[in-house]
Amino acid sequence: MYISRFCLGLFCLLGILISSCQQDEKAVPNSFDRNSFLANMAEGFIVPTYNQLLKESQSLDSKAEVFNQNPNQDNLTALQNSWTNAYSIWQRANAFNFGPAGEDGTRKTLLEEIAVFPVSEAKINSILENNSFNINDFNRDARGFLAVEFLIFDRKNEDEKILTAFKSESRKTYLKALTNHIQERVKFVADAWNGNYKSQFLKANGTESGSSTSNFYNDFVKSFEALKNFKVGLPLGKRPGQTGVMPDLVEARYSGKSLDFLKLHIQNLDQIWNGKPYNSDAYGVGFKKYLESVEGGTELIKQSESQMLNVINAADNISTTSRFSDVLATDPSRIETLHTELQKQTRFFKSDMSSVLGIAITYSSGDGD
Repeated sequence: MYISRFCLGLFCLLGILISSCQQDEKAVPNSFDRNSFLANMAEGFIVPTYNQLLKESQSLDSKAEVFNQNPNQDNLTALQNSWTNAYSIWQRANAFNFGPAGEDGTRKTLLEEIAVFPVSEAKINSILENNSFNINDFNRDARGFLAVEFLIFDRKNEDEKILTAFKSESRKTYLKALTNHIQERVKFVADAWNGNYKSQFLKANGTESGSSTSNFYNDFVKSFEALKNFKVGLPLGKRPGQTGVMPDLVEARYSGKSLDFLKLHIQNLDQIWNGKPYNSDAYGVGFKKYLESVEGGTELIKQSESQMLNVINAADNISTTSRFSDVLATDPSRIETLHTELQKQTRFFKSDMSSVLGIAITYSSGDGD
């Protein structure tokens, strides 16, 4: 009887302690306000970026119409400048390739629809020769921003060749179809963010797969890996099956602006990390603030920022007086250095941040890192 009463008392005590601990755990607030994080990402980054991309895409479509009606040097220059402006904004938007910009059934991601590179010259030339195309087929390497670039830029900056080529009606027709398709796809995404999707994004404030934090973090990492693996690694010959440097596989081979876009891409990732909205001197809540709130985050910030500075310095150390493709062909050592520094950064953005923040990587990069 004594033992039974003792055990009963012990069980009651344990029950009280467990209940108390559970209440204490529930009472401990999350030290990081993900609502502020998501609000800053939506209002400071995503929505203004897609609005600006829509504005620039519509301008590009308009400039293409003007050029088609009167293909002279002034109108070509205006069209080229408009393309550069629009594709520069894309360097921001490529980190937000989820939600309305993501894959949905037969609809592919915005990136796949408007920013595939390298484009297939053979497919585009076949389209122009046969004057037959389907803007919604599987030939995504024959449309988008980089297909427009192929049509309106000459690799040797010989604009007279472009003007002569546009005596062809099929070339004019395809140019307008491409620019119209770009602005339509961007409008779909921008309208969604300005409509109901923003509120959905802000409400889904957990960290589980499918939450806004998870989607945003995973696309941030994917954007970084696209920079490393394709903008740098692909022309450098670092992808599976490659045996050497392939300068023709740079991002913007016809305009010669690959390095400019690469640096804008790096700058965008750095701004997201710091939570510093575009056209603002104020720092909001970004991944850095997020990490400050968790155990091990302060040390990871120190390591990540130190390595990111190495990445920025390596990019700045590449000559801006030569085309990226020419540097790759003649002296790829500095590009090698950039790739190495990006590879070192992968650990901090991908593996360590995922572990410290408790957010799973939900995609397969095929990188092995």
